[in-house]
Amino acid sequence: MNGGLLVAGTTSDAGKSVVTAGICRWLVRQGVKVAPFKAQNMSLNSFVTREGAEIGRAQAMQAQACRVEPTALMNPVLLKPGGEQSSQVVLLGKPVGELSARGYHGGRQQKLLGTVLDCLAELRGTYDAVICEGAGSPAEINLRRTDIVNMGIARNARLPVLVVGDIDRGGVFASFFGTVALLSREDQELVAGFLVNKFRGDVSLLEPGLDMLHGLTGRQTYGVLPFRHGLGIDEEDGLRVSLRGTVRESAVAPPVGADVLRVAVCAIPLMSNFTDVDALAAEPGVVVRFVDRPEELADADLVIIPGTRGTVRALEWLRERGLADALRRRAAEQRPLLGICGGFQILGEHIEDEVESRRGRVEGLGVLPLRVRFAPEKILTRPEGRALGERVEGYEIHHGVAEVTGGDAFFSDDEGHSLDGCRVGQTWGTHWHGSLESDGFRRAFLREVAAAAGRRFVPAPDTSFAALREEQLDRLGDLIEQHADTDALWRLIESGAPQGLPFIPPGAPA
Repeated sequence: MNGGLLVAGTTSDAGKSVVTAGICRWLVRQGVKVAPFKAQNMSLNSFVTREGAEIGRAQAMQAQACRVEPTALMNPVLLKPGGEQSSQVVLLGKPVGELSARGYHGGRQQKLLGTVLDCLAELRGTYDAVICEGAGSPAEINLRRTDIVNMGIARNARLPVLVVGDIDRGGVFASFFGTVALLSREDQELVAGFLVNKFRGDVSLLEPGLDMLHGLTGRQTYGVLPFRHGLGIDEEDGLRVSLRGTVRESAVAPPVGADVLRVAVCAIPLMSNFTDVDALAAEPGVVVRFVDRPEELADADLVIIPGTRGTVRALEWLRERGLADALRRRAAEQRPLLGICGGFQILGEHIEDEVESRRGRVEGLGVLPLRVRFAPEKILTRPEGRALGERVEGYEIHHGVAEVTGGDAFFSDDEGHSLDGCRVGQTWGTHWHGSLESDGFRRAFLREVAAAAGRRFVPAPDTSFAALREEQLDRLGDLIEQHADTDALWRLIESGAPQGLPFIPPGAPA
């Protein structure tokens, strides 16, 4: 097998990442050596590969679905928004500059097509199949000329296209038909058919509409995936949870101890890698919510300031909201407070930033003894160490260099030498993302928090975050295996789009 497929969507958040991961897990369970690919990703949730490259977390998750190590080839272009109209461009895992949306789409994007195609070709030469994910919608006609992630990559690599639609939003038939009808004749030849996502109810009631869609477009529907709560995969383009809600909808076991532990996460601007708190939400008896008002910190046993692509902007936001004063009071009262990456920097004495915000010296909250200087080179590492007597693994993605002038070390090496972060009383800070996924450390940290908060909370002794991730990926594979036409999907991946697919007018405008 030497196949490929592009999973496109009628809209952003139609389910492309989920479907791509599900197809990858289904294929690998059939003995296929498969890899994920997304030519261009816009996300503040990123990951660091073993070779020190930064890619989208969704592609890292999809690599896990494939049971392979993620590499920069799987996401050659990553855009990290820094405001309403500009993004940092990360090429093959390394930042190459900041560009406005106009500057990127006005010329830079098309110049990256050769790099993107080379990465895809290298993956296709190594794996039996490559399952590609599109971005947004392939029918974004204003961007088609410079497109390198949807039909641009499909046409150049001759990939069949499967269009996913979220029926839970409504209007899925119009979305399917309109997506095809707004593509050029050459692009339409590659659109093989559709896949319905998040269906609730009796599928037989949907079948007449699917038959009519086939009659109108000449294209089949490759499956109807039912709505499932709590799939919990890493998010890509934004925060998919309510600021008043929990992180995940999935049910977890009841608390082991007499009390629950309440965690409040400050929903700062340009929040990045908020997936750091997923491991806490997976713990029985831990309640995680995102907050944006100081009064919401009052009953929290632990407050977290997460990472951000705009540290100075986030600091200003905390001050404007009154959260900065609330956080200072919390630190003075010895109530647990954790800053991660940008959140760690915010807790320090001051920040020298001529890179990200270019604001020069900015005063921090002053609750941890550190000074931060933003360096032009981004730190991208996968560190390991110890904390609270437990092994810890993490990953670092930041321009800020911290000079710690006091307090206790947070993470240390086996000889006890400080590796990162610091702690003063019950205020903790670290640049390490992902540390809470280390089960032993997470349990030890939660025991410390519970003791400081006076809660009779007991961490579950057997929660394995890695095992929970595997279970979620297997559930995605099950969705494809049980609710998609896998024989037809196999033929599509192996042989490409069917010949003779009809043209649906009007096609792309001239």
